[in-house]
Amino acid sequence: MTILDIRPRRQRRYSLFGADRAGPQNNVTGFCSNSIVLPAVRHLLVVDDDAELCQLLSEYLVPEGYDVEAVHSGVEGVERALSGDHALVVLDVMLPDVRGFEVLRQLRARSRTPVLMLTARGNEQDRILGLEMGADDYLPKPFNPRELCARIEAILRRSGIDRGATDARTAGELTVDDVSMNKASREVRRGSETLDLTTVEFDLLEALLRAAGRVIPREELVRTVLSRPFSPFDRSIDTHISNLRRKLGPTLDGLERIKSVRGIGYHYTRRHPSGVSET
Repeated sequence: MTILDIRPRRQRRYSLFGADRAGPQNNVTGFCSNSIVLPAVRHLLVVDDDAELCQLLSEYLVPEGYDVEAVHSGVEGVERALSGDHALVVLDVMLPDVRGFEVLRQLRARSRTPVLMLTARGNEQDRILGLEMGADDYLPKPFNPRELCARIEAILRRSGIDRGATDARTAGELTVDDVSMNKASREVRRGSETLDLTTVEFDLLEALLRAAGRVIPREELVRTVLSRPFSPFDRSIDTHISNLRRKLGPTLDGLERIKSVRGIGYHYTRRHPSGVSET
């Protein structure tokens, strides 16, 4: 298994190590297998101050059909991310001028472009903060490039970039009480107010609305919404739930919309027995 080893070496250089290799290699291997090819838009922006790391990421992602643009400062990252030219932004937390969190804050104030954050391994607070500020996912360094590819593809699927995959199930309206979502436009409304949700929050809400009144195990939400195996130490789904609760607010009766069932999962509270309606 090939990983990107992000440990600093001489002059902030980075090396690639394979499990079957004794030392650094100049060639890049380990491309994603079984990749899902997305049509049309596959332009990625990488915001990281290390040019060599950006080059390595490009060497992994270009053969997978991505067009990769790299910038090395937070100021330039904000400018390029807001251009609307990219399907997804890979954003490092540690930047020399503006921290990745500030880049994310400015981006989320004006754009819904999906963001995958790169964080230091073990820095749980950075990962939680990134998710709370609107990041769609995070990946700790060092990381397996196949996992990077898989997470990017999962985010793009969730964000609706793969328009060719749209079918009857993703069309029309899904409504529970005063909350409705249009799956084609990926718009969510609470009464007359439009809610600004991340791609993960949208898919999480859709899963909860479809099962309104029924408990969904955390394992199922991680597998279906985050598109990755469940780990008891991964609390990112709980952070997404917390963010979604805050954005939805209480019900018209002043009750919590998404309730926790300790040790099991979550369920969406509905007021009317008729439950979910679709048009």
